[in-house]
Amino acid sequence: MRALITGGTGFIGSRLAARLLEEGEFVRILGQVNTPAEAENRERLEEGGAEVVLGSVTNDVVVGRAVREVDAIFHLAAAQHEMNVPDEHFWNVNVRGTENLLAAAVGAGVRRFVHGSTIGVYGVPAGPLDEESPTRPDNIYGTTKLAGEERVLAFGDQIPVVVVRIPEVYGPGDRRLLKLFRSIESGRFFLIGRGENLHHPIFVDDLVEGIMAAARSPDAVGEIILLAGKEPVTTFEMTRAIAHAVGREPRRWHAPLLPFVAAATVFELSLRPLGVQPPLHRRRLDFFRKSHRLSADKARQQLGFEPRVDFEEGARRTAEWYRVAGLL
Repeated sequence: MRALITGGTGFIGSRLAARLLEEGEFVRILGQVNTPAEAENRERLEEGGAEVVLGSVTNDVVVGRAVREVDAIFHLAAAQHEMNVPDEHFWNVNVRGTENLLAAAVGAGVRRFVHGSTIGVYGVPAGPLDEESPTRPDNIYGTTKLAGEERVLAFGDQIPVVVVRIPEVYGPGDRRLLKLFRSIESGRFFLIGRGENLHHPIFVDDLVEGIMAAARSPDAVGEIILLAGKEPVTTFEMTRAIAHAVGREPRRWHAPLLPFVAAATVFELSLRPLGVQPPLHRRRLDFFRKSHRLSADKARQQLGFEPRVDFEEGARRTAEWYRVAGLL
């Protein structure tokens, strides 16, 4: 396999690239270096033999150069956490950028296009989720990722495509949950809400195996496939597992959710139009209020995918990586 990974300097993309390099595959990365973590990932992957192209999927010239002589594209680049930009930015990256990449891939004769989507397309779920569950995104990220899925599937008569929907991802290399690990380790963390909402996170190495299987399985072509972790856990169970991993006792008191939602709404309405990243926003509070229970039946049947790492073990491995990296 000669692979192109968009978003390859990010958390998931860099772990996928490292795994493919371990197998002796050719790996090209299309990514950006906007943070120290992305700079570290780029340096490490270049040392491991990856070819790096810096740029955005919105740039036709850069995309055209990146897709040359590759067999498979793993499209993981996305606008996601930015809350200080207009909605148009999400449409440019998540939809028009995906269209740019698809058109270039068709022209270059790419043989598999694996599109990384999100469970955010479901919005606020009404029950257990699978690939046939209704999609009702409730924010600009989920809305544009769903539109990106539709563009990908529309190209299915020109190039073999697969859409993988990805839940919360954690593990070595992740910086998103680092604040949570640090706050629990320092004793500052408290639950917002009752902590009974469900998460179905997936350990990053399990996710990488699922994504690679989607690129190789003939049964995956033209399909939407939901990848899920080993089991769902409540917010309280997540924080308890992290507390054990960092050697702390979990705190059991919690604060009411409603005042935080009100404050987040005010921050968004007042700061986002000014281009200022709100210190608190409603999507961040989804951690404490949305529940997800996911079905991995289709992934198991079509990809032979079986997640191996439960959250207790995954939290331990993640904390160990943070300590080695000097982050805890």
